[in-house]
Amino acid sequence: MKIGIGLPASIPGVSGESILDWARQADSGPFSSVGIIDRVVYPNWDPLITLAAVAAVTQRVRLTTTLLIAPVRDAALLAKQAASIDVLSAGRLTLGLGVGRREDDYAAVGENFHRRGRRFDQQLAVMKRVWAGEDTADGAGPIGPEPVQTGGPEILIGAFAPAAIKRAGRWADGYLGGGGDPQAALALYNAVAEAWKEHGRPGSPRFVATNAFALGSSALERGAAQARHYNQFLGPDAADQAARRILTTPDAIRQVIQDFSQVGLDEMVFLPQVSDLDQVDRLAEIVG
Repeated sequence: MKIGIGLPASIPGVSGESILDWARQADSGPFSSVGIIDRVVYPNWDPLITLAAVAAVTQRVRLTTTLLIAPVRDAALLAKQAASIDVLSAGRLTLGLGVGRREDDYAAVGENFHRRGRRFDQQLAVMKRVWAGEDTADGAGPIGPEPVQTGGPEILIGAFAPAAIKRAGRWADGYLGGGGDPQAALALYNAVAEAWKEHGRPGSPRFVATNAFALGSSALERGAAQARHYNQFLGPDAADQAARRILTTPDAIRQVIQDFSQVGLDEMVFLPQVSDLDQVDRLAEIVG
């Protein structure tokens, strides 16, 4: 099982220099990828712009959005931006995509929250056409650059609802799940794999999940506060639960790796809850 590490780009107040130092350190370690999450109405860094910068200071790790809220963006421009990062990184981009859960993210950009699933389906079709070099509008012509990866960057889709599972089976290269119960994640993955087969696709989808972490005594309180702040829209009980789910010890990290490896996970991406650079080394010592 591969191990990725998130970038601290959603930690309020983190500097650009810190994000790039984090990426360089991750690239020199045992990690398979660096991940970045997405919001609009939150003081996080834009995922695509950040990954373009990270592409310039790394050579090896894959660059993964874990995940990007696609329906708040224009499909053709998103496809162009993704292809550009794929070229800049020599084919290292993985697009984890989903619809998000925050109505305010949609209100901020003037999109309809309640039509996000339908819009996402349309976007995926447009993006695939862009990456194939096809016209997306009558007489408009193709949109470049041509991505390095054949057919476009790898796509992972976060899926919980039946419609999202069908969408992942049709369009995605893999399933991106959350942490928590490995058996629950496996059940969702199996549903995506079944939808994959129904669309006559060969092979099987990739199975990727994420978990939050904060290691070291000085990080525990700040990590819990960050988890509560980020998840406060879910209500105080859910925000507290998110804080309690943070992995805070080497044994907890190892147990999650063992539990998810037993259900066939291909990659676990650990998402930081504090921006201290020593978190990269602490996690590397555990997983390396």
